[in-house]
Amino acid sequence: MMPSHRATALFVAALVCTTSLSSSGLRAQTTVTSERPASFTLDNGLQVVVIPDHRTPVVTQTIWYNVGSADETPGKSGLAHFLEHLMFKGTAKHPAGEFSQTVRRVGGSENAFTWVDYTGYYQRVPREQLGSMMEFEADRMIGLILKDENVLPERDVVLEEYNMRVANDPDARLTEQIMAALYLNHPYGRPVIGWHQEIEKLDREDALAFYKRFYAPNNAILVIAGDVDIKDIRPLVEKNFSLIPAQHAIPEKRIRPQEPMPAAPRTVTLSDQRVEQSGLRRYYLVPSAATAAAGDSPALDVLAQLMGGGANSYLYRALVIDKGLAISAGADYQRTALDPSQFSISVASKQGVEFAPIEEAIDKVIADLAQNTARAEDLERVKTQLIAEAVYAQDDQEMLARWYGDALTTGLSIDDIRSWPDRIRAVTAEQVRDAAAKWLDKKRSVTGYLIKDTAPKHKEKRS
Repeated sequence: MMPSHRATALFVAALVCTTSLSSSGLRAQTTVTSERPASFTLDNGLQVVVIPDHRTPVVTQTIWYNVGSADETPGKSGLAHFLEHLMFKGTAKHPAGEFSQTVRRVGGSENAFTWVDYTGYYQRVPREQLGSMMEFEADRMIGLILKDENVLPERDVVLEEYNMRVANDPDARLTEQIMAALYLNHPYGRPVIGWHQEIEKLDREDALAFYKRFYAPNNAILVIAGDVDIKDIRPLVEKNFSLIPAQHAIPEKRIRPQEPMPAAPRTVTLSDQRVEQSGLRRYYLVPSAATAAAGDSPALDVLAQLMGGGANSYLYRALVIDKGLAISAGADYQRTALDPSQFSISVASKQGVEFAPIEEAIDKVIADLAQNTARAEDLERVKTQLIAEAVYAQDDQEMLARWYGDALTTGLSIDDIRSWPDRIRAVTAEQVRDAAAKWLDKKRSVTGYLIKDTAPKHKEKRS
């Protein structure tokens, strides 16, 4: 499965702190309430992170491979996601279906996900089943067996997933086209699921070559969250993973083609008869947390919340409440990425409303933010909201594991994750203004329009 764009725009660092929210708001201090995750690395390069959570007798095991759709060979888009599906096809030791059946039998849950920078697999099970889950996961890191009778039907499954999630979803198709236009050179412009005509040609040899190239302990991070103790985890990890050899051909740092300096705004228009709600999206090319200068990434976090975080946000007030041009409006900053990322604006327009006044209102909000500092009460409100989400995030053990893995595979550290609330608190109104002026420059953007195609369908003539 592939996470949605929004699902990956996680508050990955908002996990380990709690805030006393009083009338003084952000003047309250952040207090670390959970112990620092333990971390160690095996001799073969496997990085292990352990996040204790003793509230319930369950554990979530996630393994993250430092390879995603942006690491695919040109012409073979969708290969990372295809291999994700094939990782459930079994090994010589554990035939297809045994791993999943075992998870279900013990009352657990499992899934997998592919994104531009990583591929991940997880199981959530009773704590006494962790050893079994770890043995299964270690086995398929090195022992995957693929046969054409398994591979080719699974390729059909992926093609059907493409039809359901992209080809038959105008909104997803617009996102696909916007990303392709935003990234002129970088592989982030390729769809995670792949281009249909390239998925059709993927085969067993492609999948095996990709597996042997990237699936190795020195290209993986094992994140375990739950009712566990580090003194018990290390021997368990060593027992299951230590004998798997490293793949020394894997470079320590991923080097990808980078974007040229943006020179002109771009637009794309998608017209489809299935469109029920017209809308506008605008994506800006901006730094990710891993590529940003100090202070830029948290300023973009705060800017996105100011502009589009709920009914009190500037875009919502301007477009929905004041001008009545839209039924919804929001903004989002995709923080976690190895390379430059996206700041997005999304608007669902009211019936019959043209895009011109909507864009004019958006541009005015941005111009105001770029020229003037935000009101102190607004800045305090959105920072409180962001830090409060850090508090609530601690209640989801699975999300804790997902957020740490997401951050660690995109160039951040455990300390980066834990200090995120403090960096949000330190953001100034001047930094937000400067971020709007520097990064929300139309030359850095692609604007996408989603409209209903009202042209009648032409019926094929029969002879």
